Amino acid sequence: MTRHVRQRISDMSAEKRALLEQKLRTRLGSGETSPDHYDALILGGGVAGLTLALQLRRARPGIRVLVVERQDHPVPETTHKVGESTVEIAAHYLRDVLGLREHLETRQIRKFGLRMFFSSGANTDITDRVELGSSVFPPLATYQLDRGRLENELGGMCRVEGVPLLTGCRVQEVRLASGQKYHEVDLLAGGERRTVHGRWVVDATGRGQLLQRQLGLRREVGHTANAAWFRLAHPIDIGSWSDDPAWHARLAEGQRELSTNHLMGPGYWVWLIRLASGSISIGIVTDADAHRFESFNTRERALEWLRRHEPQCAEAVEEHAQRIQDFRVMKDYAYSCDRVYDGAARWCLTGESGIFLDPLYSPGLDLIAISNGLVTDLVTRSLDGEDVTAAAGIHDALYRRITDMWLAIYQQQYELMGNARVMSSKVIWDTAFYWGVFGLLFFQDRFRSVLSTPSVAADLERLTDISNRVQAFFREWAAIENDPLDPCFIDLYAPLNFMVELHAGMADELDDAQTAERFSTNTRLFTQLAGQLITSVIEAHGERYHDDRVVAQVQRWQCDPLITELIAGYRRERAKRPTGDGWLAPRAGDSGESGKGAAVTTRHGTDQSASNVSEVSYA
Repeated sequence: MTRHVRQRISDMSAEKRALLEQKLRTRLGSGETSPDHYDALILGGGVAGLTLALQLRRARPGIRVLVVERQDHPVPETTHKVGESTVEIAAHYLRDVLGLREHLETRQIRKFGLRMFFSSGANTDITDRVELGSSVFPPLATYQLDRGRLENELGGMCRVEGVPLLTGCRVQEVRLASGQKYHEVDLLAGGERRTVHGRWVVDATGRGQLLQRQLGLRREVGHTANAAWFRLAHPIDIGSWSDDPAWHARLAEGQRELSTNHLMGPGYWVWLIRLASGSISIGIVTDADAHRFESFNTRERALEWLRRHEPQCAEAVEEHAQRIQDFRVMKDYAYSCDRVYDGAARWCLTGESGIFLDPLYSPGLDLIAISNGLVTDLVTRSLDGEDVTAAAGIHDALYRRITDMWLAIYQQQYELMGNARVMSSKVIWDTAFYWGVFGLLFFQDRFRSVLSTPSVAADLERLTDISNRVQAFFREWAAIENDPLDPCFIDLYAPLNFMVELHAGMADELDDAQTAERFSTNTRLFTQLAGQLITSVIEAHGERYHDDRVVAQVQRWQCDPLITELIAGYRRERAKRPTGDGWLAPRAGDSGESGKGAAVTTRHGTDQSASNVSEVSYA
């Protein structure tokens, strides 16, 4: 470098020097700039692949990315894919990380939260069912998505930002290279064969699982469930299923039809998701042992299944049956993977090409958001010249640990869906845990550094133990619970002090130290909540001394070291940080009609005791 050049660089502002450094790194990292050579080849141009391409481009503006997609674009707006509902992580990723706010707010539907209706009798009157959901819009917006509409928007954004998208193109063969050589991928489009080269290959082919199959990485899981779904070109309004004014008065704002609605029953749930295109997505999801797949695996059988289990839904569908747009099934849909990222071999799996758990709580797009962030971190660091072998091992271990923890929310839990008393507390626990653990880490962009921050890593290990034990506790509780919950409304959000704090707290502006402290605070909170739940259940059933089965279960709980520790944590913390008990419905005889509990309201009106809940900050 000449003295003149060095002088010009030294005269630059810090901002311009940083920009120059970034350009040089990009140029050096890319190496080969000839046609058909790329820094990253993304195989699959659905939501997972397109969002990853955009995220890579935002992280490294000069990166050369190619997206290969089998389908032609534009795709139909009401495309035949699941994943229409988002929750907070995916919404934040699409809206704030990738800049899709305008599209989401003008071309999709703002979601009115999660809403569940638990079975009652023959399910002929929705007002006879326990309802769990929000009475107001939570401040952090989530959305219902027409997937085709979203994918077309993402494809257009990629083209605007200079990311080539090859559509109508099939992957014929992937030849993974070793060392510094480029991977080679053979493509077929319009009868013509083409070979492209990439430093990194990312499989985003969804259930095509191209690399997972090629490398023999699939891992079976102990969760066996099946699904069938269809779209109806008519906007079914679940709010029209009753004209009871008290039932309608439960909501302070919003419309039930804009929620992700769930009709819950023993071993099953049915979703109803309104879409901006005017269609509605309806799905049946069942535990394989509780409901035979063959009982709903065709359109006619699915409608008959709805008539038997959800007659109000069946009636609404059959009124417009001629407008059913499609029908699809998925048998034994859950699976995991032995490895999702390999830094030495320079390949990654993202989205359903690696791991898929369950559609309940809409985690699919969340896992895409988390995975894409980890992939982006590995690819950009590698192109900067860093050896990311160890980093990929850490990211891989973290991602698979998270998905294993998430899987426990579903595995052996479908049997609880017919028990409103147990399941309502589980849903609130699951949602709070999602906001306070996974949501906090994602909003604060800390997944990349979780395992390198000792206090956070230790807390995550502790939370894993707590979560797994609580999920098992729900099954144990359900096995002895014989007191049904009367029709009532359980407000998922507004009156529950810890839910309000955990929801809003995800988006707080925190530095590294503050995030670690908040995570530690949340760990103590979940210890307390777990102890509160267990204590309440034991107190509710402790006097059933005439029932040997109940006595034996309570004794097992009292002898369990972790449960003893959780109860002690609750007793230690409850005076300092009192939590409302409105999320609990375990007490014998404590129905919605009794008016007990901050979150429980009866079908005839709101329980005024909700205003007495102590509002506590856990920040």
